[in-house]
Amino acid sequence: MGGWSRSGSPASLRPCCASSARRPSRTRAGTCVPEHAHGLSCRHQRGTPTDRSTDAHARGLPARAARARTPTPAPGRDDPHPHRGRASGRVDAPAWSPGTSIVGTRETVVGQDVAGIVDEAENVDRTSVAVLGAGGVGGLVGALLSRAGSDVRFVARDATVESLRAHGLRVRSGLLGDFDVPARATMHLDSPVDVLLVAVKQTGLAAALDLVPREALGDGVVVPLLNGLEHLDVLRARYGSERVVPATIRVESTRVAPGEIVHGSPFVEIDLVAGDVPDESVEAVRALLTDAGITTTVRTDEAALVWAKLLFLAPLALLTTRYATTIGEVRTTHRSELETLVAEIAAVAAASGAPADPAASLALYDRFPPGARSSMERDAQAGRPLEVDAIGGAVVRAAERLGVAVPLTSRLVAELG
Repeated sequence: MGGWSRSGSPASLRPCCASSARRPSRTRAGTCVPEHAHGLSCRHQRGTPTDRSTDAHARGLPARAARARTPTPAPGRDDPHPHRGRASGRVDAPAWSPGTSIVGTRETVVGQDVAGIVDEAENVDRTSVAVLGAGGVGGLVGALLSRAGSDVRFVARDATVESLRAHGLRVRSGLLGDFDVPARATMHLDSPVDVLLVAVKQTGLAAALDLVPREALGDGVVVPLLNGLEHLDVLRARYGSERVVPATIRVESTRVAPGEIVHGSPFVEIDLVAGDVPDESVEAVRALLTDAGITTTVRTDEAALVWAKLLFLAPLALLTTRYATTIGEVRTTHRSELETLVAEIAAVAAASGAPADPAASLALYDRFPPGARSSMERDAQAGRPLEVDAIGGAVVRAAERLGVAVPLTSRLVAELG
């Protein structure tokens, strides 16, 4: 994978021919919304060898990107060592044991399966990614990026850091496969990265941002994968609007234990909008995520992006939490309330200038397994703080500003708050 310029805005990553050759598209028929059909594709024929140095310079990448190594192929595809990257009894790498420090990295790299880790540690030209938060979303996306060859470090609190250092990350996914990756983890980001993924809950955002000072980010871009609307203003005020790429994610993914992630939805999709970030930087992020197996689309309307997510999420989160039930129960037993909530929030979105499609939002619920639960409902069952204000409260505040009546939304927010 190509490098990222630290002297200015991130340069476009070269679509990785090696990655395309080793891993076919992770997208399954029927799992992507129609708008994803216009996603960008690799510039090179799959499997066609290229001169990395010539190609990198042609794309304007720094010299170090031209020297980057081809990432290790995914197991079972074009890889002469199919056991690489798997938690098996056989590895095709030098002997290693938990706690071993790998030369060339700042933190201790640990985990049960480290096939090929020495080669990767020597490759200092990989795209560097910091993931703030190692829960269901951050853990899944970070693990996928690590598996694809990015230099990933997780920024988290003491207990999570200790667990990741001791055991790495384990992902179980019907769509993307079961796999383990070693994890680099730290309690504070103290060196620049190319991309910072913010994947904490809104309730913990202020405290989490203390772990990533503005000066530590360097010239990297910030990609928030949070629920709600108002976090974008917080991140822009801290890091600068020219660094923040508005984004939303659609996925059901749960951290069942520290370092253990279960991905349950038949899709994982991220949408991006440039905002005030240069287009080439956004395209670089899109290529990075796509190469990791995540369906990623660049859109043009920020208001439409955030309201489309909220139009789907708010009714689901409020109703599953209010009734302590599953998505399947909400879309059947509580269908009338679901439709009312979708209509209320669509009216607020339209008043905000965002196109709203209630029918599309209702259809999206049918893509989730019936037994799936919202993250807010799981938080309620576990006694953790709820994102009621970030999700439902944001809708109510916008409705009040715009003079839109949202009686059912207001009642549920009050009951859950």
